[in-house]
Amino acid sequence: MSLQGWIIYNGQIPGSKFLDFAEWIKCSADRKDSHTQIYKNNELHSLISSKKVTFLKNNQDDLPDYVVFTDKDIYLAKQLELQGVHVFNSSEAIAVSDDKILSYQQLARYNIPIPKTIIAPKTFPGISSFASQTIQVAIDTFEFPMIVKEAFGSFGEQVYLIHNEPELINKVNELRGKPFIFQEFIASSYGQDMRLHVVGDEVVAAMRRYSTNDFRANITTGGMMESYHPTKLEKELAIAATKAIGADFAGVDLLLGPTGKPIVCEVNSNAHIRNMFDCTNINVADFMIDYILDRLKEK
Repeated sequence: MSLQGWIIYNGQIPGSKFLDFAEWIKCSADRKDSHTQIYKNNELHSLISSKKVTFLKNNQDDLPDYVVFTDKDIYLAKQLELQGVHVFNSSEAIAVSDDKILSYQQLARYNIPIPKTIIAPKTFPGISSFASQTIQVAIDTFEFPMIVKEAFGSFGEQVYLIHNEPELINKVNELRGKPFIFQEFIASSYGQDMRLHVVGDEVVAAMRRYSTNDFRANITTGGMMESYHPTKLEKELAIAATKAIGADFAGVDLLLGPTGKPIVCEVNSNAHIRNMFDCTNINVADFMIDYILDRLKEK
């Protein structure tokens, strides 16, 4: 009997790219004779009581052998894990990846090269202004330009290049109540990065992204892409970064450091794969499904 799977995406975000990601994975699973169903996260309502952890209108017999979780709804992912379902990536890996502060802490813990980063002290929405001494510490440490980056954000959004002190003061006051970081600007990688897609212990596809009019290279912000052949060091770094956050697969974004050596910018546990296919003609979903089915057969 073939293994049964669910593919979960966020049903409350407008646009088709999230459903497209789920359908891409489903097609790969179907080719491997693994029957899957696609669910929106808002179609599965978690029920917690003193006697059970389950879903409304769903009994234990209906649960799948595995879930490919393309969303960031960590509470739903955890609900599935508590019921014994194998979730790829795990709720813990998704949570760390989604929070850039936790990501950088984990990467630093394993001595993985990252941009120098200062975590902004926690504030609350009601405060009148951000502490001036923290702003001065960031200026003294990084000078200008510097990066201000919100802890939560995707597709290159919520990342800001700051050029002077008034701009910095305005931005941090605008972010009152939100977790964010100050970060050194890697000028040597202005408008370019490398996206390496890791599955298990292998880099299965890679592309170079670049922009002529933005410090960010994300395709969503107008960047372009071309197939890329990463070096041995870049592959090792991407695999190590994926393991550092506890992920089974991830899209790892590398910057070019001032000496030419790679630096990890971000690790995305829910990296979309259509652009990678359009750029490289490599279907990352096939590698993801092979990895999942092999892991489950081992267990």
